[in-house]
This record gives sequence, structure tokens and C-alpha cells, in this order.
Amino acid sequence: MSVFLVNPSDNSFGTAVITPRWLFVLAAATPVSAGDPILVDESLEPIAPERIQAGDIVGISVHTGNALRGYQVGRMARARGAWVVYGGIHATLFPEEALEKGQAHAVVKGDGDLAWAKVVGDCLAGHPGQVYEGGRIEGADFLAARWDLMQPEKYMWASVQTIRGCPKHCSFCSVWRTDGQKPRQRRHQSVIDEIIQLRRIGFKFIALADDNFYPVTLTDLRLAREQNNLAKLEELTAIRAERFALMEELAKLPRDMVFFTQITMEAGEDGDYLDAMRKANIKGALVGVEAVTPEGLKAVFKDWNYSGEALALQLQKFNKHGVHVLGSFIFGLPTDTPATFAATVAMAMKAGVTFAQFVMMTPFPGTVDFIRWEKEQSAHPTMVGGVPITRYWLIPAEVRPKMFTPHPSMSSDEIRERTQKVWDRFYNWSAIWERSACCPSWSSRLAFIFLSKLYRQMYAGTGISTDSARRKKSRRWARWTARQCKRLFRAAPMPELQSPNWGAEGESRRPALKPAFSTQLRFH
Repeated sequence: MSVFLVNPSDNSFGTAVITPRWLFVLAAATPVSAGDPILVDESLEPIAPERIQAGDIVGISVHTGNALRGYQVGRMARARGAWVVYGGIHATLFPEEALEKGQAHAVVKGDGDLAWAKVVGDCLAGHPGQVYEGGRIEGADFLAARWDLMQPEKYMWASVQTIRGCPKHCSFCSVWRTDGQKPRQRRHQSVIDEIIQLRRIGFKFIALADDNFYPVTLTDLRLAREQNNLAKLEELTAIRAERFALMEELAKLPRDMVFFTQITMEAGEDGDYLDAMRKANIKGALVGVEAVTPEGLKAVFKDWNYSGEALALQLQKFNKHGVHVLGSFIFGLPTDTPATFAATVAMAMKAGVTFAQFVMMTPFPGTVDFIRWEKEQSAHPTMVGGVPITRYWLIPAEVRPKMFTPHPSMSSDEIRERTQKVWDRFYNWSAIWERSACCPSWSSRLAFIFLSKLYRQMYAGTGISTDSARRKKSRRWARWTARQCKRLFRAAPMPELQSPNWGAEGESRRPALKPAFSTQLRFH
């Protein structure tokens, strides 16, 4: 009997940018009695069906984008006599669908850190339950990943999680509904220990895979004081203090390390926080800009964000404090016009955004947008190949529309074509070369160029285009570029690096070793 953990994907590139963290966390959650699990990341290579035997346990985590492929893997595994278990955001929202379409024996809703061991034990005993409630565990219960089971040569970046949940309520995001609005923070000592383990085996680029690395804003603190809500103020202050403690320890790690995370625009107001990020070698962050107009921000329940000239100034603050921005923009909002596309890319370039992603409006399950759309479709549902458009993830990729909700003034094809042109404009050779000036050496500029082109090919070339020939070409280019990039991101292992001797209060009694400075893909 073997335990398989499968990360499903329709696209296999042979190399992945970031480790799918859940694979290695559930590997740590797998009981010792079941042996070491076999990890299958299909973004590297597809699963080989013949490896699965009767009596095996196959765990599959699905989000909306890979649900259809995940169900295919589950049906295959069940046909071969294996126990099939689903988890992940999509299975949490649609457990009945996983049971039916994926032929699951069991579904885990919520966090799997603690629930997975129970599921494996029940499968070994031959009587798994149908639905397991993993819930929302506290940060102290987050498991460190089993990085000893990873193929380090296959990944450019590793991933470590420090916090789950987001206090915001954006209409297009499901995180605050599935992971909650209360930040659940992991102790920084555990985070540092895991990062050191990764640096020992040769990883210096780490994604802090958090829902929101900036869970407490200055506005949150001000409102709690004005309301004289002392309990709330104490809670928020403690969360913020733990953030600073984490960054203080990150700053003691080897200086060649580079971290990347995800935060909200409001962090631009908090110079102390951005300075702490810079000192901690958190060189970049994905910032959800979403829209460049007040009307667009209001449409996605994000009117606390900046727009217009104030947006450019706010984004520039990140750069001034040494934090580079990957700006995330959404096209297809009801307030968008043909002029929005050119205005958006112009704003991104004016604001000095280092990287950018331009996504088309997608109503993800669990979001306010999806609930509203589902109600609109309930009376007269649109069908594609016999599948309701509100279940678009069940439509085969080759016939699946790129846009799902109608726009008041533009067709879906027009939005897609204009979005593709924005990607092309932002990632043309001259624009990339100009942005690469943020790198201090020729080698790091070369790495920046390769990474920019890889990002463009993976997320735009294979995702937006409807032309099959163009998608195939993009996949080939992505595979080739990924192989070149992989070499630029590796570092010499540091087996001598030791974790600090944490004192009784959790403070570090000894700083980590600091090797010679490396310039590969480090920003000014």
C-alpha cells in the first residue's frame, strides 16, 4: 500500500516556479505507519496510472482552475482500486461535486494539517467517512513541510506560509470566506526553522505564501483606538508585533536570500513596515491593484484602494522603500471601457511596477461576484456543451470560454484580445530591458529578463490565447525558458547552517550564519 499526493495540472513544464506547498505539508501530516507518501506534481510531469495499485490512498487537492483535471485523476485512481480523497478550496466549497464527478470516497473540507492523518487511518481500516471537517486551525497547529521529499532541482522557488486568512472582503476573492477574516498566524520560530532547512538544501528564493502578509493596517489600529476597543487594539498590536519579530529574524538569515510575498495596497502608507520588509530581504510583493479608476474599485468592493495619480504615487512608495511590486490588474469589470486597457498598462509603467499580471474577470466560487452571477443565471442558465456556464470549470479547456459573465459594452473576444495586447505591451523586450535596470549586475539583469519572459509565457501565452497553435508555441517556449531560469535560481547548499537556539521567550540566542553576498537576481 502506498499513499499518493497529487497536484493536478493540464500543463506540464518539467520545471515549476514555486513549490505547491500543500503537497509537502500533507506529506508531513501522513502517519508514519503509512510510510513516506509519493508526491506527484503534474506541473512537472503527468501521473503514470500504472503506479497506482488497489488499496493505495490517493489524495488530490483541487482549486477551481484544476478541478476538471483533478476529477480525471480521481476517476482513474478509483478505477484501479485506490481510495480517493479530495481536499483544497474547491472541494471545500463543492464536496458533493468531488464525490460525484471525481468519484471520491472522501472529501476534506478546510485545513488538512490535522484532518489528513484521520483520513489515512480510516482508509487503512477500510471505512473512510464521506466528509471530514478540517476547519480553520490555529497558527500554532500549522505543520512544517516535508522538504526532504522534494526534488529540489525541479523548482526555482520554495514556499513557506506564515499566516492564513485575510481581513478584507474583496468581491472577487474567496479567501476571506474559505480561510476566514481572522488572521491565523504561525509562530515566527517555526517559520525561521523551516526556511533554514530550505537554505541548507540550496534554496535562496522563498515565496512567503500568505493570503495577506500585511494583516493589520495603520487604519485598523487607529479605528480601534478611536472606538476605545481595548481588546481589539491589544489583539491587533500583538499580531503586528509578531510580524515585526518575524521580519527581524528574517534579517539575520544569509544575505543571499530573497523573499517574495503578497500584501494589500495600504502597506504603502506604513513606512516602518516596508522598511522592515526591506531589511528582511523581502524584495517583492504581489499587490492587488485590480482597477485604476474609482468606479472599477467600487465594483469589486475595494474602494479603500487608490486610483488615478494617487495610485501611481502609492505604488512608487513601495519602490522607494526597496520593495518591488508585482501589480495585479483585472479586466472585464462592468465599468471598463476600451480606453481602460491602455490606461492600465500606462499606469503600471508610470508607477514603476516591476512585474504585472493582467487577468480577465472570473467569478470564482465562494466569492460575492460568483453568488451574484449564479443568481442572475438561475432563471435562464447559459449552457456550453450541456454544462451550465456557472460550472465553467467542468467545461473542457478547448471549448471553455475565456470570459463567463457578459459585459455591458464589450464582447468577450474583445476583452480577451485587448488583455492579450496589454500583456504583450508590458512584456515586450524594450520594456523588460528598461525595468531590468533595478538589478545591480549583468547576471541578475539576465535572470530578470528570463523570468519576465517565463512569467509572460506561462500566465498569458498558455492561459489567454484561444489559438491552439499559439498555446503550443507558448508551452514550448515556457519549458525552454524554465530550464534556463532554473540554473539562475540555484544556490550552493549550506548544510552547516543551523537554526537559532530559541530562548524561553522565543527570541533568537544566536544569529544564523551570513555567507558572502550573491548578486543573482537581487534587486537594489
